Amino acid sequence: MDTNDVSTNEKAAKAELDHQEPNGKKERKNFWGFPFTDFTYFFIWAVVNGYLTLWMEQVGHLNGAESGAVFSMMAGISLIYQPIFGVISDKLLFKKNLILIIAAAGLLIGPYFQWLFLPLMQVNSFLVAIVTGAFLSFVLNGGVSVIEQYVQRASLANHFEYAHARVGGSVAGVVASLVAGRLFLWSPNSIFWACTVAAACLVLLLVFSDKIDMDNAAAAGDTSDSLDWKTVLSVFKIKNLWVLAIFYMGASALFDVFDQQFIIFFRTFFHTAAQSTLVYSYMTSGQTAIEFLLMFPMPWIINRIGSRNGLIAYGFITALRILGSALSPNWIWVVGFRLLAGLEMPLLLTSIMKYIAGAFDIRLYATIYALASNFAKQISVFIFSSVAGNLYDTIGYQHTYIWMGIFVVVITIFAAIFLKKEDPIQAGERDKDGNPLA
Repeated sequence: MDTNDVSTNEKAAKAELDHQEPNGKKERKNFWGFPFTDFTYFFIWAVVNGYLTLWMEQVGHLNGAESGAVFSMMAGISLIYQPIFGVISDKLLFKKNLILIIAAAGLLIGPYFQWLFLPLMQVNSFLVAIVTGAFLSFVLNGGVSVIEQYVQRASLANHFEYAHARVGGSVAGVVASLVAGRLFLWSPNSIFWACTVAAACLVLLLVFSDKIDMDNAAAAGDTSDSLDWKTVLSVFKIKNLWVLAIFYMGASALFDVFDQQFIIFFRTFFHTAAQSTLVYSYMTSGQTAIEFLLMFPMPWIINRIGSRNGLIAYGFITALRILGSALSPNWIWVVGFRLLAGLEMPLLLTSIMKYIAGAFDIRLYATIYALASNFAKQISVFIFSSVAGNLYDTIGYQHTYIWMGIFVVVITIFAAIFLKKEDPIQAGERDKDGNPLA
């Protein structure tokens, strides 16, 4: 880091130390709006990702190639949005201009699918893919990093744990699975109007509820000393950024690739598809419940072991889940390893947020997160999805998973050697009494 970076990080650390009550415990306030913010946003995410394919098939009458084109456009266009959104977020800091635009765009989900999608489909299916991909990617694939970094920065300024606010996102996944299916059976278009309602709630929360302790804003990155483009572009010279990106591309991306066709592999352990689907449903519910419960103690765990060690632990657990699934003799073992996913997500989300805050110039938090996490991951998922698909056909699921698991082990060892240690105070890591770690 240069002298200006050190000065900024020292101010953030000083703000973290100064904002204490007389008894040594930090004042925590303005928390409850943020879990509801995460709930409303990730409700939209869960509904769209869970039911868009089904809606396009049954209502839009798209074939597999046309539906795939929509998702490809969402992933591809997000590669444009993510770095731009990251830089803008760092420039805005706690100003809500961008996040409100994304939330307002969410209001249009219901009207778009009710009145515009099908007429566009009659014009040209490729046009539908471009427009739908650009629109949904703006709200979801691109917007997710804006939402997450905003809540993370709020957690630093308001002195609460990001993972505790992120519980709202886990609850949203459960609620969406319970509500959206029933809405779809009642009226398929109603799932998108539910997204519009959630977006309206998100706008109201952002305007009236999500308050920032501006007296402690320096803890989340003081941009008053001009965050210029030279500083932004300097991130590409940071060796640790590339190490983190490689780790994300090798570990987190394979987490997603492994899950893409896991249900097909899972069915091979059963005599009937109905039986496998029932067990898979129970397994997924158990995984979600574990994820929800672990979001509460996970900040305490990461505070004890450090966010860098949390990322390394995530990598090895991911490798264990993949290799264990490949070598499982029956479905009971597969379920056991699958439930580890309930540990992986809280571990990754908590660790990556704290690590970026503690290992980089905090003024560039959103840019680093967008590049090292979302951008790198999308590229890797795009590449590995095709490779894995071909390997499934040629060598089978078990052997493909073994190679995946070995790859994750190698990448995790690489990260354990080269990923630098974070500053625990800047990362917001605290001891058992709630005091910053020295």
